[in-house]
Formats: sequence, structure tokens, C-alpha cells
Amino acid sequence: MRDPAIRPRTLIPPPLVYAIALFAAWWLQRRLPLTLDLGELARPLGWTLIGIGLAGFAWALAAIWGHRTTVNPYKAASNLVTRGPFRYSRNPIYLFDWFVYAGAMVLLRTAWPLLLAPLVFLVMRFMVIAHEESHLEAHFGDEYRDYKARVRRWL
Repeated sequence: MRDPAIRPRTLIPPPLVYAIALFAAWWLQRRLPLTLDLGELARPLGWTLIGIGLAGFAWALAAIWGHRTTVNPYKAASNLVTRGPFRYSRNPIYLFDWFVYAGAMVLLRTAWPLLLAPLVFLVMRFMVIAHEESHLEAHFGDEYRDYKARVRRWL
């Protein structure tokens, strides 16, 4: 058993979780269509959601890099980030990933990503976030527990 204070025991790269779900949704749509038709609104809405997600991701990265720590889920955090979007969510990158995921769903014009969303959520919660939280608690102790008491996991 690895010591979670050394590094998180993340089981799957977080972007891969969303990418696999979107690929599965695309594949399922080709075989068993479950069309989501938002008409003329689809393109601007889809790209707006993706833009919000990417802008939020950039905001979170700036906060992480400003604290001179890593975004890599397989490396140990050197500092606890509590500024920027981390003031509002303990997992802002994963939160903003949902915007990209929703935007892709709208652009693909399929409801399959919506049906796969609970599975994506469970994989992220128990195979990624749980390990990251264990690492942060083991590494930062009371400082992380205080942060966790103040800031919600999502919003």
C-alpha cells in the first residue's frame, strides 16, 4: 500500500474519463441514435459551454502555477491552493471539465453523454477525487481539513 502523503493514487487520468465517455457517446449515437436537437442554438451554445470550461480551466491553472504546485494528478502537491476558483470549489478543474463535456454533447447533438454522466461522475468521485483528497489530507493535515470544511467539493 502506497503512502498517500507521497502522491495521490489516482487510478485513471481525469481527462481520459471524459474523453472515453464522449467517445462512447459518439459510438452509441452512430449505432443507436438518441438525438438532442437544439436547432440553431446548438452551435453557439455548445461552443459557449466549451469556452466557459476552457476559461475556467485556465483560471484554475493560473492559481495552481501561482502557488508553484502541480496540476499532474500523479504527482504530490507541494502547496495547497485555496485562491482563484479554489475559493469556491475544491475541484474547479473537474467542474469546468463538465462545461466542456456538456458543450461537446450539444455539438454532437446526442443525449448519450447525459445518460453516461452518472457513470462519469462516479468514476471521477471514487477513482480520482477520493485519492486526491486522501493525498491532500495526508500531506497537509489540518490545513486541508480546515479548507475542506470551508469549501464544497463542487460548488
